[in-house]
Amino acid sequence: MGRLGARLSRLLRQYLVGIAAAAVTLGLILFGPVERWELLWFDQLFELRGMRPPTAPIVIVTIDESSFQELNIQWPFPRALHGKVIDRIAADRPLAIGIDVVFDSESRFGPEDDAALSAAIARAGNVVLGMAIARDAQVLYSIGGKERGAAREVVSMPLPIIREGAAAVALINVEPDPDSHVRRAPVRQQVPDPMKGYEWWLAFDAQLHRLATAKGLRTRPLPTGPEILVNFRGPLAAFERIPYYRVVANEVPESLFRDKIVLIGSTSEVMHDVFATAFARAGDMPGVAIHANAVDTFVRGDPVREVPRLASTILAVAAALVGSVVAVRLRAARALAVTALLLAAGIAIAYVAFARADVWLRGVAVTFGLVLGYGATVVENFVREQREKQRLSRFFSPDVLRVVVRDRDGRSLRPRRRLVTVLFSDIRGFTTISERLPPEQVDEMLREYLTVMTEVVFRHGGTVDKYIGDGIMALYNAPYEDAAHALNAVRTALEFQERAIPFSARWEAKLGTPIRCGVGINSGEAVVGSLGSRQRNEYTSVGDTINLAARLESVTKDYGVPIIVSEFTYEYVKGQLPTRELDTVTVKGKSQPVKIYGVMPSSTRRHPRAALDAAVQLAAADGQTCRARAFDISEGGLGLVDVPDEWPVGSKVEIRLDGGEVGRRIVAKGMIVSRRGEKAGVQFTALDPGLTPVIAEYVARGRNRDEIDEAEAGAGRR
Repeated sequence: MGRLGARLSRLLRQYLVGIAAAAVTLGLILFGPVERWELLWFDQLFELRGMRPPTAPIVIVTIDESSFQELNIQWPFPRALHGKVIDRIAADRPLAIGIDVVFDSESRFGPEDDAALSAAIARAGNVVLGMAIARDAQVLYSIGGKERGAAREVVSMPLPIIREGAAAVALINVEPDPDSHVRRAPVRQQVPDPMKGYEWWLAFDAQLHRLATAKGLRTRPLPTGPEILVNFRGPLAAFERIPYYRVVANEVPESLFRDKIVLIGSTSEVMHDVFATAFARAGDMPGVAIHANAVDTFVRGDPVREVPRLASTILAVAAALVGSVVAVRLRAARALAVTALLLAAGIAIAYVAFARADVWLRGVAVTFGLVLGYGATVVENFVREQREKQRLSRFFSPDVLRVVVRDRDGRSLRPRRRLVTVLFSDIRGFTTISERLPPEQVDEMLREYLTVMTEVVFRHGGTVDKYIGDGIMALYNAPYEDAAHALNAVRTALEFQERAIPFSARWEAKLGTPIRCGVGINSGEAVVGSLGSRQRNEYTSVGDTINLAARLESVTKDYGVPIIVSEFTYEYVKGQLPTRELDTVTVKGKSQPVKIYGVMPSSTRRHPRAALDAAVQLAAADGQTCRARAFDISEGGLGLVDVPDEWPVGSKVEIRLDGGEVGRRIVAKGMIVSRRGEKAGVQFTALDPGLTPVIAEYVARGRNRDEIDEAEAGAGRR
C-alpha cells in the first residue's frame, strides 16, 4: 500500500501542472473571457469559409446613395413613391415583399401620401411591414428629489391606414451579441400588448418564409426555438440587388422580381442602419442584408448548429490533461511536434465541421486547454534556460538579464507591440578609417569602441539590439517599462559624445583624424521580442519606428549635428535638455515630413546671446585657415557663417575676431559644436578671463532675438 501511495504521489506531482491547467481552463470557461473568444472564432470560421451563393430567390431593392442623388430628395421619401415601387414589384408577381422600414408616423406630405402607400400594399397582397421595439426609460416616482424608474418597451407600429392591407406586420429588430456583433435571427419574438401582456409573433424573416412557402416555394419547416444562428451567405454583395431609383424609373430587367422574395431597405450610410456581423472584413452590414441572410437560412433550413457547451467544456478540460501527458512523456522536440499536430488537427476538424456540416465546434477553449497543459514542459527547461542566459547576455545588462532568465515562460521576450525609443549610432567615415589600419587594429579599435558604448547603453537602462559593423542599435523601454525611456536614450547619446573624446585621443595619432560618432533617436511603437526562424532567433525589434531612427542617424552629417532626435522623441525630452529645431524633412523611405531637433551638450551655448556683425579669422589644428563672419556672440561662443564644409563638428579652431561693436579684439580657442550648411556654432574652450566681462556687458545691452535673426539673415546674404 505504501509503495502504491508513493507512486500515486509521484504521479500527482508529475501531472500537477496538467491538473492545474485543466482547472484554469474550466475556470476561464465558466467565469472568464472564453465565450467572447469563441464568438470571435465563430466569426473567423465565416471568414475562412468565405461567401456562398444564396439558395433562396431573393432580390434586394437598395435605398442607397445613388438613389438619393438620382431622385434628389431627402429622407423620408414620399410614401406615394414607395407605393409606386411596390406596384412595379407586384406587377412581376413576387412570392413576398418585405419592407425594412417602419411607417409609424404620418407622412410629411399629407394624408393622401399615406393613402397612396396603403392602396399599393393592399393591391400587392403579400407585403410584410416592419415594426420595431425600443427600450425607453420611464419615470415611475420620485423620492427626495431623486427620480426612480424602469425601462419600458416602446412599440413602433405602422399607421393603421398603412398596415390594414398588409399580409403581416412583424418585428424587424436585430439583437446583437454582447460584443455588438449580429449572429442570430429571431424566429418568434415577444411583443408587448397592453391588454394581454406579451404575445409571441413570427419575426420579420419568418413571415417572409411563411408567405413564400404558401406561394409554392420549396422550403424547410421553421425551427421550433425562438432564434437561430444565421448561416451567413455573405455581405450585401452576395445577393441580387437593384437600386431603388431604377425601380422608380421602371429601369428594371424583365421579370426581375418574378417568383422572388423582395426586400426593400436602406444600404446608405446616412441612414445608420448598419451592424457588425461575422463578415468583418466586408465592413458593417446593412440591416436589410442581414434579413436577406436570415431569410435564406430559413428557406434552406440550414442554421448553424452549435455543439452543447457541456460537451465543449469536457473536451477542453480533457485537452489540458492530454497536453500535460504529452509534455511529460515525450522529449521536448517530439512533444512540441505532437502538440502542434493535435492543434492543427483540432483546427482542421473545427473548420471541416463548419464548412461541410454547418456545425460550430467551440475550439478556443480546447486549444487553450491543450496549450496550457503543454506548458508543463517548463519543468524540463533548466538546461535550455542556461543557454538562453548565455545568448541574451550580449543584449541585456546583468540586472535585466537576471529578471529575464527568471521569467521561465519567456513572456517578456514574446514579440509584441510596445512603445520604445530607438537609438542608432555609428562612427563617421569608418570606411576611410578602416583603410588606414590593418584588419587586426580595426578589430581592436571596434572592440574597444563598442565595449565602451555598450557599457554606456547598459548604464542608462538600454538594451543592445544589435551591432551593425561600426554601429550600435539600442532600445529603451524594452523588455521592461521605463518611464524615462526617451530621456535615457538622449543621455546615452550625450555620454557617447563625451566618451568618444578620450577614445579619439588614443587613436588619432594612428589614424591622423579624430573619431566622431553620429546618433539618431526616434520614439514610437514597434514589434519587440524574440524574432527569427526556428533555427535562429534574436531579441530585436521591427517597424517603421526603427527605420526612422536609422534614417535620422544618417542625416546627422547633413546638418552638422552629432545628435538628432525626431519630433516624437522631442515631445518626451523638451525642457529637460538643450535642443534646437533643425528642419522639417522627408527622409528616405518616409512619405510624411518629420520635424527634427538637434541635441546639444549641456554646456553648449546656453548663455544669453546678442547680435553681432564682425569678421572672424579661423585657424584649424592642421594649419588650414578661413575667413568667416559672426552673426551672434555669448560668453560661451559664437555663431558663424561662411565656414567651409570641410570643417566638421568637433574641429578645434583658433579664433581671431575684429573688435567691431564689442569694442575689444577677441583671441580665443574653440570647438565647432554644430553645423548646418555654412553656418556653424563655435564653443569657446579657452578665453582670456578679461574678455568675459566685456562680452557680458555687450550682450547685456545687446539686441533681441528678432534682431539676431535679421543679422543672421544679412550675414547669410553676404
